[in-house]
Amino acid sequence: MKIKNPPIHLGLIPDGNRRCAKRLLKQPWKGHEWGISKIKTVFEWCRELGIKTITFYALSLENMDKRPKRELDFLFNLARKETRDILENNENFVHKYKIRVRFIGRLKRLPGDLQENMKKIEKMTKDYKNYIINFAIAYGGRQEMVDACRTIAFNVAKGRLKPSAITESVIKHNLYTNGGTDPDLIIRTGGEKRLSNFLLFQSAYSEFAFIDSFWPNLKKKEFVSAIKDFSCRERRFGK
Repeated sequence: MKIKNPPIHLGLIPDGNRRCAKRLLKQPWKGHEWGISKIKTVFEWCRELGIKTITFYALSLENMDKRPKRELDFLFNLARKETRDILENNENFVHKYKIRVRFIGRLKRLPGDLQENMKKIEKMTKDYKNYIINFAIAYGGRQEMVDACRTIAFNVAKGRLKPSAITESVIKHNLYTNGGTDPDLIIRTGGEKRLSNFLLFQSAYSEFAFIDSFWPNLKKKEFVSAIKDFSCRERRFGK
């Protein structure tokens, strides 16, 4: 299936994992297991529609500070399982479709072994050129801008950069996304209608779509409808 003018870069806020599990009388964090398996399904939909770059909001800094330790441990174990599979299984969809994988956020907040797995995956996939998937984990948009400002201030203090040379482009290249393309469309599932600190700088001219279905229950028809709606919009970029 092809759609004329699909988004080149799609941002996804996969909300509703916990609420989906609660409705089925499961432990709230059980929904994260279903949510991770959904990522591969949604990638397949994106591939069919011609979408080349995806950024998933995997775990916010706020959730790291607020969620129970048992839930975070469950999430980290799921991440360990998935990252090990990428590293050890040549049949993993990442290798099958030549997907460059990047992890963005305050990654030092994560367990050390998980950080190592992520570094190895980024190195392993750095030359893949068919698709890009960014996982925003231990991520916050405001914190991203703070960290970028600190890096720029450090370079100014060291004499490597003049204050007059600080431009929008300089800031963009000091974000976690490191000058990558901005998202054309951001989709949030779960019925909420807010950004929740996701890609605040990069989303200045993004289009938005909000879907009521919880992330694990997202239907292909709903997803394709959101992409079709985007393809019909006239984007003005502030003009």
